[in-house]
Amino acid sequence: MTLLKPKLITKLCGLVCSVSLFAANAQIIPSVPQINAKGYFLVDFTTGKVIASGDADTKLAPASLTKMMTSYVIGTEIVSGNIAPTDMVTISEKAWAKNFPESSKMFIEVGKKVSVDDLNRGIIIQSGNDACVALAEHIAGSEDAFADLMNAHSEKLGMTNTHFINSHGLDTDQHYTTPRDMATLGVALIRDVPEEYALYKEKSFTFNGIKQYNRNSLLWDASLNVDGIKTGHTSEAGYSLVTSATKDDMRLVSVVMGTTSERARMVESRKLLNYGFRFFETITPYKAGDSFAEQRIWMGNKETVSLGILEDTPITIPRGQRKNLQANFELDKTLEAPLAKGSKVGTLFLQLDGEEIAKYPLVTLEEIEEGSFFSKVYDYLRLQIMQ
Repeated sequence: MTLLKPKLITKLCGLVCSVSLFAANAQIIPSVPQINAKGYFLVDFTTGKVIASGDADTKLAPASLTKMMTSYVIGTEIVSGNIAPTDMVTISEKAWAKNFPESSKMFIEVGKKVSVDDLNRGIIIQSGNDACVALAEHIAGSEDAFADLMNAHSEKLGMTNTHFINSHGLDTDQHYTTPRDMATLGVALIRDVPEEYALYKEKSFTFNGIKQYNRNSLLWDASLNVDGIKTGHTSEAGYSLVTSATKDDMRLVSVVMGTTSERARMVESRKLLNYGFRFFETITPYKAGDSFAEQRIWMGNKETVSLGILEDTPITIPRGQRKNLQANFELDKTLEAPLAKGSKVGTLFLQLDGEEIAKYPLVTLEEIEEGSFFSKVYDYLRLQIMQ
């Protein structure tokens, strides 16, 4: 990522200072293309910026998108050490593949022992309903108890319009989600359980002599760098797809729910991703520890202190508009020593075309100790004169 090297504008207004990054004309962004789905959502993974949405909070049947939460729970259980990929799971009658004759399955057999790792791949790659029940029982004792875990994680993630009844997503009353909540879950999968998420890019999995291919056809799309996430389909839900793809420093998560066919969910998802990558970009103007400005400090053993931020500043902007950014900072008060390193002294604002798009705490990047007695008296007198 390219670090911006702005010049300090010497004009001060009270305790507000400006850093300018060249002026230019604003980029014209076209409207979001028409998305033929019951609901859709497009978000920048890194910044959380919502780029496009439609009926994003409409409650819809998730179908096999449900398995994203099943997978999330599995991933967190592995990370916490409660289960291991090498654990062997005895397949119960409830998890038997014969219980799911008209739906996707892994083809596991009752009484057989199957590893957590194989069952996990059976869920993610093969969308196996039987594998979902097997791991739900292994983790929580029953599918009902596992659904409680799913809902607890949903609440923790802020998925306020989601409720799960089962681990696989077959239609049932009070089993619903929204495009926005599915995007939240997609982001959480990538962020919280990266080893689990890495399985989503695998294109096929063979179990019990049966090779099945990942139903996410965008994994084969050479024009997009897609590495997940999940398809879903039932007669009630229609055809849905949550997708994540990367370009340069940008990762997008897209959701389309309730399209009319397998092809339609692929086409509509591609529309969203292409729109996001074509007209927007993720940049990081300043990184953690970068010095933003040297500011006068009084009563100290130095005359200036280096100010900056303690975190990266990723933002989503219209593509090509980096040069239009302006950074401003506002001090909370006149700076006086002593000041410890990392002390918050103000706020950094990032603006584009006069609109604030982000703000961060402005901190000292070094410790400033008190100066000598005489230098403090001198600074005190100067401050009195300036006031």
